[in-house]
Amino acid sequence: MAQQKKDAPIGMFDSGVGGVSVLREAMEMLPGEHFIFYGDTLHAPYGTKTREEVLQLSCSVAEKLISMGAKAIVIACNTATSAAAQELRQTYSLPIIAMEPALKPASALHKDGYVLSLATPGTIRGEKYQQLLQKYGEGVESLPCPGMMEFVEKGETDTESLHRFLTDLFAPYKGKMPEAIVLGCTHYVFLKRAIQRHFPGVPLIDGNEGTVRQLKHMLEENDLLAEEGSVGGVTLLSSGDPDAVKLMEKLMNSKE
Repeated sequence: MAQQKKDAPIGMFDSGVGGVSVLREAMEMLPGEHFIFYGDTLHAPYGTKTREEVLQLSCSVAEKLISMGAKAIVIACNTATSAAAQELRQTYSLPIIAMEPALKPASALHKDGYVLSLATPGTIRGEKYQQLLQKYGEGVESLPCPGMMEFVEKGETDTESLHRFLTDLFAPYKGKMPEAIVLGCTHYVFLKRAIQRHFPGVPLIDGNEGTVRQLKHMLEENDLLAEEGSVGGVTLLSSGDPDAVKLMEKLMNSKE
């Protein structure tokens, strides 16, 4: 039975395709694991929905992944983490690993300027983000970015319409460059090159690696890590347009 549990897949979900950025990191760090990635593209974006709506959607997706035999769940979405991580941990006994906006590592780069934190309105409103802001928020300017993740959902990571959007979004900050930029949404990782075009040379920090390290730690702690020599893999699923799976595959092979 223990062997079977170790061989079980890891469930991972996001409001859309952005969590593929976490999936890529996980597949690299844990090559023996099988992942089921579920993009809730039918209900994207989560970032502009109410906490109650996101909670309901997140619980529904988690239940689906658990019914497919998941041995652990990774919430590859900062907005869903804020709304649902605590509830999911109270409901289920399996490891629940959640995202965390990278305010802590960004704070190490803060000196006498400011750190620009990009996130969805839902993430910024969330209790988790506000707690991090209290601990590591000195010099942080939080910028809600409604509409930004939708460019990734459409496969637009380097278009003129995206750059016009970013030009307007970043206009108030062009006078003084930030010391670092926090990518507080998993979708934004796929916009690194576009963001760098507006802030050349500024470090871009995301929470993906830290999340995957926590996943590995939790698997080890619960004796759920795949046996050495296991061959991993991935199953990509979408609640919406089947073309979303093709976009996920494209993003998995992209280089920011």
